[in-house]
Amino acid sequence: MATSPLDQFEVTPILPIQVGGLDLSYTNSALFMTLAVAGTVALLTFGVRRRSLVPTRLQSVAEMLYEVVANMVRDNVGSGGRQYFPFIFSLFMFILFGNLLGMIPGGFTFTSHIIVTFTLAFFIFVAVTIIGFWKHGLGYFGMFFPHGAPAWTAIILVPIEVVSYLSRPVSLSVRLFANMTVGHLMLKVIGGFILPMGLIGGLLPLGGLVAITALEFLIAVIQAYVFTILTCIYLNDALHMH
Repeated sequence: MATSPLDQFEVTPILPIQVGGLDLSYTNSALFMTLAVAGTVALLTFGVRRRSLVPTRLQSVAEMLYEVVANMVRDNVGSGGRQYFPFIFSLFMFILFGNLLGMIPGGFTFTSHIIVTFTLAFFIFVAVTIIGFWKHGLGYFGMFFPHGAPAWTAIILVPIEVVSYLSRPVSLSVRLFANMTVGHLMLKVIGGFILPMGLIGGLLPLGGLVAITALEFLIAVIQAYVFTILTCIYLNDALHMH
């Protein structure tokens, strides 16, 4: 029976739970979120357990990921972002593992669902806004009018800046969701041509599938990096009003 390329995105219950009229079922999406958290904890626990002077491969991976995020926070937020590093690092690892787990055959990519990416982005948006007002008070409204601009331009610049600011969670979430969804659709569609085209004819789509799979692994890492670095930029705006 032919299956749709969209079937891979279907959320299905593993452990049905109904409370009143509310569906609280433990789904395949929740399972892979749990695996993403478990994978992060396992990597960091076993990777730095011995803290060898000559690091093992697992320790090298853990230290490399730590340094990547630490440098990202240092370069984009400065010393003021140090206290937010645990959250930013956790965010990066959660998205990274979510993207990579979806590359496993039979796996589920929860980052290909807009409700997941928008929830993450909206939480970041609210948190950054709270930090901005907490640090600057009402002066944070200065974000919406560029310093040094003529007063008469406020009628044009302020609405533009407000719309730009409010669109942050949308652009942040759609970027991750779209990249992961489109990539997996391409893999499914191209993979569907291999068997029908036979042993010889299927070599071309098979080669394309291998190439796109390698590209998708790269995109999985890049999208986790982009989501995190944009979070750092938004945090920097809240702390320093740049």
